[in-house]
Amino acid sequence: MTIATDVLDRLRGIVGPAGYLDQPLDLEPYLVDHRGLYHGATPLVLRPDTTLQVSSITRLCHETGTGVVPVGGNTSYCAGATPDADGSQIVLSLARMRRIRAIDPSNYTVTAEAGCVLAEVQAAAAAVDRLFPLSLGSEGSCQLGGNLSTNAGGTAVLRYGMMRDLVLGLEVVLPDGRVLDALKPLRKDNTGYDLRDLFIGAEGTLGVITAATCKLYSRPAGMLTAFVAVRDPQAAVTLLSRLRSYTSDAITTFELVPRIAIDLVLAHIEAAADPLDARHDWYVLLEIGMGRHEAAVRDALESELADAMQDGLIADAAIAASEAQRESFWRLRETIPEAQRREGASVKHDISVTTSELPHFIAEAQGALAQLVPDGRIVAYGHLGDGNLHFNISRPAHATDAEFLELAPRLQRLVHDLVARYGGSFSAEHGIGRVKREELLRYKSPVAIELMRSIKQALDPKGIMNPGKLL
Repeated sequence: MTIATDVLDRLRGIVGPAGYLDQPLDLEPYLVDHRGLYHGATPLVLRPDTTLQVSSITRLCHETGTGVVPVGGNTSYCAGATPDADGSQIVLSLARMRRIRAIDPSNYTVTAEAGCVLAEVQAAAAAVDRLFPLSLGSEGSCQLGGNLSTNAGGTAVLRYGMMRDLVLGLEVVLPDGRVLDALKPLRKDNTGYDLRDLFIGAEGTLGVITAATCKLYSRPAGMLTAFVAVRDPQAAVTLLSRLRSYTSDAITTFELVPRIAIDLVLAHIEAAADPLDARHDWYVLLEIGMGRHEAAVRDALESELADAMQDGLIADAAIAASEAQRESFWRLRETIPEAQRREGASVKHDISVTTSELPHFIAEAQGALAQLVPDGRIVAYGHLGDGNLHFNISRPAHATDAEFLELAPRLQRLVHDLVARYGGSFSAEHGIGRVKREELLRYKSPVAIELMRSIKQALDPKGIMNPGKLL
């Protein structure tokens, strides 16, 4: 199905000459997903700069049955913002809608448009001595609308929660062009259904989020960062529990890192440095947001780590003595995906189970995978504090990428079935997109799927919003 020429002309007219792209070279960046798994086609990328223009676009698309694919920074790991290959959908980019509409440091809120790059929202908060705590490796390119549509997680979920936990209100353009204006910066508003939560995590399938009112927090006076060698994942869980109690839940980040990940980073990433003098099987990267008494917090952490060492939970630890050392620690964590990519093919999983069960899951999954691919290298790292691991398997050194990737469906089934047995999730923070639609049908309850389809039908009866994604 092609889009009629008159419809395309009318869409161009809504946004004006500066608001669309229709030349092949300009369209190309919008046609390939972040991981290069899918390549789509579209005759037109629309780049509106007001909510009114977005409303006019979706109204026309609703009238004509034209598919709309919203796109943010195109950093999705699940191909959630790539059009189909038949060219029957237009792409809607909100990159020009990047205004900070309001910021209220006394109310600890910011209202920003969906095209704002995450780092811009962070900077706006910092300019008034506040913190917007969502933190992702892609924060220099991902956009607020995408963060909302995928319910982004990141490295600070342990203390501040997912994107859903950071939102007070939304402005959403519905598929028929109506605008839901629910941007109130209120923490208490008990007036019926919380419609906001319908759209967060819906991956653009129910409407277009054009702006959000988000929570801000007090900025820490500093960050205390430590790289700790732990005995094993169970010791890491025990250490987390002790530190949460010891600091009254001031732990912002608690990331599990295996030795194999460190070795990959050292092999492939320039200027990476081993965090400790000796090699260890498992590490934790942790951060504590400090108030005004840095020395007291540091002394307390050193004391608790010393006790943990005496108890056999940890073997060594280094507390960053400078911002440069802190950045060095974070480079080890944040470049793991790039290092693994450079090493060769891998099969990736974004899973979650309860934090208490993670050590048992890791051990059982390692044993089961060893039967299927004995020389596969398991790179299990990530957000231990909130139970989310990126449980990846890199190809054996002796295998080709193609040979290893033939096993991908069996590896995925093994891991996801085990996750389901642990009562976990096969998609902790990356969403569904195109990549995991069949997994959603396999693991989500039939009642939940039925309710999701009912909501989709009620809000988008013509199915124009991000067709083929999620459901």
